[in-house]
Amino acid sequence: RRRAPTPGAPSERGRHAGRPYWLWLPASRPPWPAIVIIHGASSRKENHADFARAAAAMGWAALCFDQRGHGESEDEMAPAALGDVTRMARMLAEREEVDVARICARGSSMGGFMAIHAAATSDLLAGVIAICPAGERSLAEGFRQGRFELRCGEQSRRSMIAWLGELDLRDAVELLGSKPLLLAHAAGDQQVPSSWSAELYEHAHDPRKLLLLPGGSHRSVQHDPEIQAVSLSWLRRNLPG
Repeated sequence: RRRAPTPGAPSERGRHAGRPYWLWLPASRPPWPAIVIIHGASSRKENHADFARAAAAMGWAALCFDQRGHGESEDEMAPAALGDVTRMARMLAEREEVDVARICARGSSMGGFMAIHAAATSDLLAGVIAICPAGERSLAEGFRQGRFELRCGEQSRRSMIAWLGELDLRDAVELLGSKPLLLAHAAGDQQVPSSWSAELYEHAHDPRKLLLLPGGSHRSVQHDPEIQAVSLSWLRRNLPG
């Protein structure tokens, strides 16, 4: 069987609702499933171009964007960042080639936290891939200690800490209901323990999948080509339609 060509540069670059983005479109015939890719704290959209290219090669429309306070964004990090995930998903839904019933979110670390919470509260998002998702306590501690490399003034920092104190990722996982959730985590992760993903898995409903990989680090799983392919294939099989 002939292998689809691997996309290189983004098909489109732009800014939507204040969010700088890169978009890859597949060479296959539409309608396409689509995925919003959410980076973690101290990161940026460029760091997840490898996953976006892999997704496009497998027939997905793939969108990376800079969260508030990161990359080319001009604003500060704030609780409104959660709503940005749905705004970017809505942008994808407005494209005729995209199947609106199969728009998903994939996030790493803080991005995994955002992906789960967004899908739990938005009917537009049909499924989630969460890579070593950070919990509210660890994120709040990171903001208190100033560990993250991002733009966040004192007022924004206090707002983030207060907002995080009102949330619980375990509740969000339960609210996903029948939306497919894939969790992937490296056992060697020293920033977010893999036991956290195992705990979230216990709160999730089917369809769900937990990938715990030996060794590794906080960043290793998100860039593993095999895990990228496995996660996309599993998610696609478990989406409606």
